[in-house]
Amino acid sequence: MASTVASIIQAARYHLNEVSETASSFWLDDELAAHIDKGARDLWRAINDNFQHYFLTVDTTHFSQDANASILTGVQADVSIIRGIEPLDLNAKPGLNYVSRDFNHIDFARARALSAQDPSQGCRVFYCITKQGAPVAAPEIQVAPMLTAQVVLRVSYVPTLVAITKSGNNPIPGESDNALVAWCVAYAMAKQDESKQPDANWLTVYATEKSNLLVSLTPRQTEDEDLAEAMFEDLWQ
Repeated sequence: MASTVASIIQAARYHLNEVSETASSFWLDDELAAHIDKGARDLWRAINDNFQHYFLTVDTTHFSQDANASILTGVQADVSIIRGIEPLDLNAKPGLNYVSRDFNHIDFARARALSAQDPSQGCRVFYCITKQGAPVAAPEIQVAPMLTAQVVLRVSYVPTLVAITKSGNNPIPGESDNALVAWCVAYAMAKQDESKQPDANWLTVYATEKSNLLVSLTPRQTEDEDLAEAMFEDLWQ
């Protein structure tokens, strides 16, 4: 069961020698929750780099490439990192593949020059993720060539974290409470320091907890050995 943010706040308060929030509290619960939110986002960035799909979302409802469109529609505001795009109905469009390319790559430029293609006949569609993306706004996903009919898509992506409040749960996997406590205490102590800098000792604790957390989260399964695939290995069988 997920830990509550309230329990992390309470653990941090023990280290701050202020065990509960009162009218005269030096640190408010909402203030500590805001520090925990920033710590969770730092861990979220690091965990995403492990490529273990802890935050992966597969959307089969919103995304599509409309007829004669060069930009995908239905892109969600929480999209941070795209992991893959494919037609929702793979049986009907087995030859339609979506491949990532830089917008200015020669392949993308050639695809933009093509007339709209029939998706039922199969083709390679290049896509490029542009604009800021979440949490600023939904990214813009450029595609080429255009298609003659709408294609509903299955898109796997990493969403940004929802803002953490004191009434919520810890969204970070891997028994991460100690890391968030250390981050919270480090930044909370800056309030009582003349330099207004987070406490260096607690940041060291956080760095150790973060490192141990990342090690424990990779690999996510141990049934198969972690080996690189040989060239054309998918054609051996």
